[in-house]
Parts: sequence; structure tokens; C-alpha cells
Amino acid sequence: MHGNGFSGSVQLMATDSIVLDGQEIRKDLPCTVTPVKPALGFDLKFHAGYDVTVPLKELAGEEDLLTILFRVTPPSGKGDPVYFSQKYTVPKIPADARGEALLQGGFDLGEGDYHVDWMIRDRMERVCSFNWESSASLPQKDQGIKLSLGPNLIEPFETEFFKQEPPVARINIEDPLKVKVLINFAPQKVTSSTMQYVDTSALVSILRNISREPRICKFDIVAFNMNEQRIVYRQEGLDQINFPELGKALSSIKPGTVDYKNLVNKHGDTEFLTKLIADELSGNRADAVIFAGPKVMLEEGVSQESLKQFADANHPVFYMNFNLYPQQVPWRDAIGNAVKHLRGFEYTISRPKDLWTAWTDIVGRIVKLKLVRASSASSQ
Repeated sequence: MHGNGFSGSVQLMATDSIVLDGQEIRKDLPCTVTPVKPALGFDLKFHAGYDVTVPLKELAGEEDLLTILFRVTPPSGKGDPVYFSQKYTVPKIPADARGEALLQGGFDLGEGDYHVDWMIRDRMERVCSFNWESSASLPQKDQGIKLSLGPNLIEPFETEFFKQEPPVARINIEDPLKVKVLINFAPQKVTSSTMQYVDTSALVSILRNISREPRICKFDIVAFNMNEQRIVYRQEGLDQINFPELGKALSSIKPGTVDYKNLVNKHGDTEFLTKLIADELSGNRADAVIFAGPKVMLEEGVSQESLKQFADANHPVFYMNFNLYPQQVPWRDAIGNAVKHLRGFEYTISRPKDLWTAWTDIVGRIVKLKLVRASSASSQ
């Protein structure tokens, strides 16, 4: 089956409104709806949704069209309902078909308690309808996390990772902060043939958190891929991260494939990482250098000798290590060892809370060190 994307602009037929307003559970078209509880993503939004199954025998015959319509209503007085729709084209299905068709959908939420009215209909106007409550809230211990979506707000599920960030009101100071970010865009598993949703979401969310910091006014971004041993994208000295251009550049990465030249050179990965670190730290004028990405496990790490000249640099070095399963790979990787030798700080990002906590600590350290340097300079 082929479905189009969800839409927040929906035109309802009179019969659709009757079904949604009636809030009855109907099974004219047999289906089973399983709500998906809201869960906090690395983008610091709650993601909710549903799974629905329809017996294939109910769709047997010539081509059909399934239309899903639903609305999400915030608490009374907290806003208007938001409507969504999606259409699925059903191919010709034999009368003796067995099994079920699985359809899925989602939406994003801020904290709050919501009511969902949901329905699906086919071309014969058979309807399956359902409704449920959906509650999104942070645990008491995580109340300090600043979410990307405000309370009682509802948005379509975001499928475009690299859309441009809205402008950020930067703090106007005489000597604004500048950071350099070296991010390894690669899946958790080196042998994986694709970037999983959670991989891309986490890495992009790391960049978005950095880009939204009002005290940072200049960004150097170096996106690389350790498996292919190449720099994929670079931007220098810009006042915002160009996410659309980054996305275009990253589309050239082919996870799970290794260039023959890289296979021949057994130490190519170490040489690439060593050169990358040396090139990006040499003459660096940023207030901090931030490495980010999944673990890079190499047979031979970056030599301490090659890092010696950077060990006393006056800019801090950080490593935001995205590691979904830290208990499976608990040891430090090649980048972590290099950052340790540079007297830097490493953070393990396994959950959305880890990202928030790590970035809060990092930006605090950057600002503090900047003030210390400024104070030392003025006292001389």
C-alpha cells in the first residue's frame, strides 16, 4: 500500500464530522487500533500515534482507497483541536488473501492531556472508528528540561530532518561565542546499510540544540563519515547552521559500503581521524571544539604524540558520544581517548534527557572559561 503524508489542513465531509463528534467505536470496516503512548524523542518533543490493522480479506477486490482522519484535542480552554488526514492507495487484492495490513501514524505533542478521535473509511463508506486519551508529561526529576514544543501544543509528526531552523534571537555581546562542531554522521552499527531513524534524529538534534543557544553567534561545522573516511560537509563562520545544505551533502553517504582503497590501507581510518583532528585544531579560533557522533572503535587509536601540541590549547574540547546501548560498548573509543588526552570532557548520550543535561553542562563550561580568559586578559 502507498500512503501520502499527514496533513494539518483537512476538509471533512458531513458524515466524517458525525463520526468524529459521535465518538462511537464503529467496526463497519473491521480494524484494530492500538494507541502509541507519547514518548520523548531526542528532538525534545513527545511523539504519539497509533498502529491499525485491517484484515486483507476486507480489502479484497479491485483497487481501493483508505482515508484516515483524526483530530487531537488539547485540554478544555487550552486550544482548538488539530485535524489530520492521510490516504492509502490499496492495490488489487485476491479474495482468498490472508493476513493483515498494518498502517501507522503519528503526531507530536507538548506536555498535556489530549483526547484523540480517530476514523478510517474505504470507498464504500465503511467506517472503523476509535477514540482514546493521550497524556504527555515529564517525570518530576526531569522537570528542568526545556522541551521543543510548548504545553498543550499539537503538530504533525516531523519527517523532514534537515529543514531550516527558525531565526534565533542571539545575545548581542562584544565578544560573541564561536564553536566548532565535528560530527560523525554514521549509524550505531558500522555494518548497517541505512541510517536508522533514531540515529539521524539524535545527531540532528545534537546540532539543533547547539544552534539554538542564544549565546553562540558563529558556527563552524565539519560533518564527516568515519566509514568512508571523508569530510562530507563543511561550513565556516556562519551565524546559523545551514541544515538544508547539510542534508543534501549527507545524502551522498552510503552506509554499509567501504571503498576498496580504504580496505587496502589497514590504518586508513586512524590516519583519517588523526589528520582530521590535527587539521581542525590547528589555528582554531573557536571558543570550544565539540565532537559528536557514535563510537568509533579502531584497532589503532590516534597517537598521543600527534595530540601533544594541542594538549595545552586555551579552548575546551567536548565529546557528545551518541551511544544507545552503553552497557554493550562501555569502553572508550578512539575519539574519546583523543578527547581525554586533550583534557576534554566526554558525555554519553543514550536518552533525550542525556542530550539536555550534556548540552547544559557544556555551554556552562564554555561561558565560564570565556569569562576566566577575559578576566585574565584585562588584569594583565
